[in-house]
Amino acid sequence: MRFPSPLIPARLVRRYKRFLADVVLERDGQEVTAHCPNPGAMLGLAEPGMRVWLEPNDDPKKKLKFGWRLVEFDEGHWVGIDTSVPNRVVGDALRAKSIVEFSSYDQVRAEVPYGEKSRVDFLLTQSGQPDLYLEVKNAHLMRKDKLAEFPDCVTARGARHLDDLAEMVRKGHRAVMFYLIQRTDCDQFALARDLDPTYGRHFDRAIEAGVEVMCFGTQIDTKGVALGDRVAFAK
Repeated sequence: MRFPSPLIPARLVRRYKRFLADVVLERDGQEVTAHCPNPGAMLGLAEPGMRVWLEPNDDPKKKLKFGWRLVEFDEGHWVGIDTSVPNRVVGDALRAKSIVEFSSYDQVRAEVPYGEKSRVDFLLTQSGQPDLYLEVKNAHLMRKDKLAEFPDCVTARGARHLDDLAEMVRKGHRAVMFYLIQRTDCDQFALARDLDPTYGRHFDRAIEAGVEVMCFGTQIDTKGVALGDRVAFAK
C-alpha cells in the first residue's frame, strides 16, 4: 500500500478529541491541525515533540488539509497510526496471493455481512474448500522491547468479532484473527490482557472453538506500508 501523496514531516504539539492533532510543520514552522485516523489510546505514540509524518490533501470537501500517517522514532523505526491501513495492506497481499496460508483461495471479498450485526473484513472462497472468514486488527502498542500488543484500550467491538469468528467455525467454516503489527521495532506479539481482560477471555474461547491466529509485521517508510514477515505469538 502506497500513500497517494508524498508525506511531509512535522512535530506533534498535542493530540485531542481522539481524531485531532495539532502539529508544527518542519518546512515553515506553521502550526496546523491534522486529522488523526485512530480512535485508540495510542499509548506512547502521541507525546508532544514526536516527529510525525503527514499526508497533505487538496480535497475541497475535507476541512482538514493534513492526515497523520506515521510516527518516526530517533532509532530509525517507524509506526503507522492510521487504523484503516491494515485492511488495505492485507487486502493487497490477499489479492496478490503473497500470504502463503491463504494462496489457495481465488475469490476475495471485503466487508461482507456476517454474524448478528458485523461485517467481516475479508471473506475468502474457493470451490472445494471451506469459506474463510478473516478479521484484521491493527497492533501498534509496545510496552516491552520488541513486543507488540493488542488491544491498547477496551474494545467491545473486538470481543464481538471473536465471538462471530467462533460461530463461523461452529458452522463448518474456517476463521482467522489476523493481527498486523504496524511498527518496525517488534518481532513478537501478545495480548494486552491487563488493558482489556474481557477481550482476553473472548480470545481464549475463540481459540478453543477453533479460530486460528496469525501475526505479521510490516515494512514501513514514507512511501507506504507493506506486509512483512510472520511474527511469533507470545502466549
